[in-house]
Amino acid sequence: MKTFTNWTIRAAVAMGAALTPGVAWAQGCALCYTQAAGSGARVIAALKSGILILVVPPMLICLGITWMAYKKRNEFNEDLPGDNTDGQA
Repeated sequence: MKTFTNWTIRAAVAMGAALTPGVAWAQGCALCYTQAAGSGARVIAALKSGILILVVPPMLICLGITWMAYKKRNEFNEDLPGDNTDGQA
């Protein structure tokens, strides 16, 4: 049952990505593109490094939050004393 659920989620994500228009993947205006294309090699290299600098901190923040959530996932799932859910009397 778990593999069916995983397969269903993956299929839904793939379907959503396939149905998303190509324009949504390339959110760039013509003015920005022509300005960057008309620039020299140094400006293009600076743009590429600037993009990396802007991507790294949010990625690290997301990884940190995911790591903390993974480490704390069972903190609130402890059994209560007197809670007898395993079927024994």
